[in-house]
Amino acid sequence: MGSNSSDYDDYFLHRFNQGDESAFERVFKADYNRIVGFCQQFIGDQDQAKNLAQDAFVKLWLNREKIVSVNGIHSFLYTSAKTDCLNYLRHDKVIRNYQDQQLQARERELNSEILETFDFDQLEITELEKMINQSIGELPEKCRLVFTMSKINGMKNSEIAAELSISIKSVEANMTRALKTLRVKLAEYLPVILVQIIIQNTIQ
Repeated sequence: MGSNSSDYDDYFLHRFNQGDESAFERVFKADYNRIVGFCQQFIGDQDQAKNLAQDAFVKLWLNREKIVSVNGIHSFLYTSAKTDCLNYLRHDKVIRNYQDQQLQARERELNSEILETFDFDQLEITELEKMINQSIGELPEKCRLVFTMSKINGMKNSEIAAELSISIKSVEANMTRALKTLRVKLAEYLPVILVQIIIQNTIQ
């Protein structure tokens, strides 16, 4: 069940602005499923909707100091999610499956649901992406190789084991080590709950 602005007060906003992870976690737990549903009804893809919702919360965390009101928390999330949904449709040319008028009507409908109380510049998480890629690059060679073959190349554990001439248990051990290392490195930059969801999406 989602939250609304009345659930938060000025003290909560201050804690949120200052990077209090418990405050951020409260927002995340209250609104993550709602943002996923918001994205899914727009793009029709649950897995991608989860990715876009995750991105919205990462951006919220990185820009938490810019939030000037409790209403701004929800405005930020929905506006960011809507923008990313539109970009996804355009980038992947799924827009071809829509008549322009239908897309414009859907955008107007979504806009009516958003609290237009927060003005923010285009948000980028380039540095975060670089940090994640760097963390992967710094994994021990075998861990990095197994992780890449599994999560980037989409190979099964049995296929990796055969390719590297190692046991499946060794593959699993290296994946566990890789994920644990990434959790530690990411936790230096992001709240624990975001680290968990990023890793969870990675291993699915």
